[in-house]
Amino acid sequence: MSVVEQFARAHLVTDSPEAPDAVPVVLRYDPEADPRSVRVGLPGPHEWAFSRDLLEEGLHTPAGLGDVRIWPCGRVQAVMEFHTSKGVEVVQFESKTLLGFLHRTYAAGATLR
Repeated sequence: MSVVEQFARAHLVTDSPEAPDAVPVVLRYDPEADPRSVRVGLPGPHEWAFSRDLLEEGLHTPAGLGDVRIWPCGRVQAVMEFHTSKGVEVVQFESKTLLGFLHRTYAAGATLR
């Protein structure tokens, strides 16, 4: 099994006029470390690990109850909401980017569920 890593761009949802238009994000799946989880690395020291099933579900319907929540936003966008003790980060992705990454994780040979 091989590691799947994909670089993507996402939009931070904020009311700050100084926020960048898009930010670099790293999507990562390491089936040997944890075959049931994916990771999302945001700018700075922010990396989130959560279930691959949550990602898949959140692309179709609102999902998640804890620190990570995902839901579709229209036909072509998906939103991830990350909760910390310092606040909430909301990031918007193109759904096709997340779907492509998810398909690559399954193609990597890790089909545990």
